[in-house]
Amino acid sequence: MSLDPSYLEYPMRGRGYDHALYPWSALHERPPVKWPKGSVAVWVCVSLEWFPITPTDAPFRAPGHMATAYPDFRHYTARDYGNRVGAWRFLDAFDKVGAQATFATNAAVAERYPELVCTVMDGGHEVIAHSTDMNGTIDGSLTEDAEGALVGEAVRRLTAATGVKPKGWLSIARSQSFRTLDLLKQHGLTYCCDWVNDELPYRFTNGLIDLPLNHELSDRTIIAVQQQSADSWALSLEDAFDWLATEAARTGSARMLPIHVTPYIMGLPYRIEAFERLLARLSARQECWFARGDAIVEEWSAQA
Repeated sequence: MSLDPSYLEYPMRGRGYDHALYPWSALHERPPVKWPKGSVAVWVCVSLEWFPITPTDAPFRAPGHMATAYPDFRHYTARDYGNRVGAWRFLDAFDKVGAQATFATNAAVAERYPELVCTVMDGGHEVIAHSTDMNGTIDGSLTEDAEGALVGEAVRRLTAATGVKPKGWLSIARSQSFRTLDLLKQHGLTYCCDWVNDELPYRFTNGLIDLPLNHELSDRTIIAVQQQSADSWALSLEDAFDWLATEAARTGSARMLPIHVTPYIMGLPYRIEAFERLLARLSARQECWFARGDAIVEEWSAQA
């Protein structure tokens, strides 16, 4: 017995994924993009995170959260190390090469570590919203009102603490619901970093822009999860830069290399030197443009 032909019909079928959240296109089919300097925008995104000592585990436990029986002082203080020590080493490293970066910041960090966030902003770096704290996760189980309140609270508290309304948003674990894009737009955000399916920005149907923050080359993935060395992590990023620079030269269109780092992972004294060497080597390349997320989005938007 054969299937009814209507069995294979699907009203949402379209080019690319079956949704209308964004128009799908392959990278090589788009008009070329140019940066104001070089051909590879190197976007360093630092996560500034505040972990409540007790995870809510709802709707899920955030990556990096407490692991052993509570109170888990070992992991709690290890995370706090990032804001007390590691983040400051990042700031020194950026100063040495004149690089500007983006700091995805929990609202609780901006409130509890005002001197850190003030120094970040004084250094010319960008601060974007990264929820309220590391219990502020999003998924489809949240009601629209609850998710909207979470986004609004994060933006409001970060704006109050810094004096500047953020343009960007990074969800915890890059997790969204089907409503998140519209809620981010409603709260006045310009871009998010959660969707990792490209190497250049692209625009959602509602006008919000995605700035892809690939997780494969993050220090959490390579060092904390895969247990590779800091030198191996840095070498992978140099390999990625070489490939992107060659591809940009061949295609005549710019590329982007996101570098997602975590202060309590890469800011340790036996890893920070690899980070500094990586920044120095990239800054010496004529193809490199160190850029904040908002600068990349602005340059791309002017050409899209």
